[in-house]
Amino acid sequence: MNITLKNMIFYGYHGLHEAERTLGQRFAIDATVSSDSELDNKVKSLHDTIDYTQIFEVVKEHVENYKYHLLEKLANEIISAILNDFILVQKVSLKIRKIAVPINGTLDYVELEMQREREKKE
Repeated sequence: MNITLKNMIFYGYHGLHEAERTLGQRFAIDATVSSDSELDNKVKSLHDTIDYTQIFEVVKEHVENYKYHLLEKLANEIISAILNDFILVQKVSLKIRKIAVPINGTLDYVELEMQREREKKE
């Protein structure tokens, strides 16, 4: 099963430039979490599945409460938190869009995409 939270908007203080970490800016984030498909037909209650409201809260916490110089660091921290906090999540795909990019030119946004799977236990 895949659960996708699409276009979550948060205000955060991330970037290489001091002004980005002082003034802040909006970030748009998509997160897809995947579970073991063999468990799909066993879902009968919230306890049996991934609570996407809690995924939202983890993403929100990292975007709004921390400051990172790189989007890559922000993405890695979010992915690690999701994999650590949600035992049913086997894979996380994350897209972070920086909407107001400090580039002397015209573009809609810069997007970073990262994904990671839970390490297999042997």
